[in-house]
Amino acid sequence: MGMHKNLKTSGSRAERILASPQWQNGKFRNPSGAREMVALGETKGVASEFLFGGKKRRPPHAFPTHDPRPSLQQPPETGFRVTWLGHSTLLVEMDGVRFLTDPVWAQRASPVGFVGPSRWQQVPLDIASVPDLDFVLLSHDHYDHLDAGAVTALAKRGFTFLVTLGVGKHLDRWGIPSEQYVELDWWDSVELKGVKVTSTPTQHFSGRGVLDRNSTLWGSFVVEGDTHRFYFGADSGFGDHYQSIAREFGRFDLVTLEIGAFHPSWAGIHMGPENAWRAYDALGGGHFLPIHWGTFDLAVHPWDEPPEQILALAGDRPLMLPQIGSPTEPARWEQNVPWWRP
Repeated sequence: MGMHKNLKTSGSRAERILASPQWQNGKFRNPSGAREMVALGETKGVASEFLFGGKKRRPPHAFPTHDPRPSLQQPPETGFRVTWLGHSTLLVEMDGVRFLTDPVWAQRASPVGFVGPSRWQQVPLDIASVPDLDFVLLSHDHYDHLDAGAVTALAKRGFTFLVTLGVGKHLDRWGIPSEQYVELDWWDSVELKGVKVTSTPTQHFSGRGVLDRNSTLWGSFVVEGDTHRFYFGADSGFGDHYQSIAREFGRFDLVTLEIGAFHPSWAGIHMGPENAWRAYDALGGGHFLPIHWGTFDLAVHPWDEPPEQILALAGDRPLMLPQIGSPTEPARWEQNVPWWRP
């Protein structure tokens, strides 16, 4: 892939979007040509399965969680610690910086509070109790990754946001000053607080309504410090972009990849456990912490299928399945206990 491009902040958002290699014919597109969803008629019964499926899509009770605040008062002994707060929200402490990924505290992944995919698992940390952050990563604008309430609450504390290209328009609408966020196209990098953050490709889509489909970019992030390297995979289908990322950065200390909300109808933009392992292998190893499960009712598969499958397929690979809210240092991870089972 060559050297990272220097971050270009000159020019308007529209100019940068038009100049993006991912922008074609008036919208952002996956280079692979992957579609958001196979037409309903091409996969029999998917609509009725989603609306009326009888499979257990929610656990019988909330999961056990940890209050991370006592542990967070002390720095990680190994210099690298991650706390899964549910779904794709991670609190990462690494090489002297602290950051959040896709912070979502909303009760529904929806534009309204009375309908839409609902949360069955609460965040184990009140948003007001989030410790000071050096930055926040926002991978794309879907409601289960971009929560207006959480973002505005964090913005009031002066935190910096690193977002994919075009997502700044949402922050503008919520009254967040442009000086407080940086938009990144794929392979753009920015250095701050002694680490380098690079926006990297995913195979996904975007939009928060019927009229803005693919008007903003989606992506993942690589964070490189003096001694550790972290990959936040966000949402993606499996593709050759994982090999490109591996060639550019080498081995990661921690890889996070989505394992939930998968179905043949949208296999191009969500992986599921089997393809998550393919992506992990393509990335070259390191500890693997699965995300995008255990919080929202977003799919038609049983709620416990993602962790059970990922565990069954792990073999001798270093899989990490920490309880929600449990601060975990990858270098000290020992054994998975299936805590989600009733």
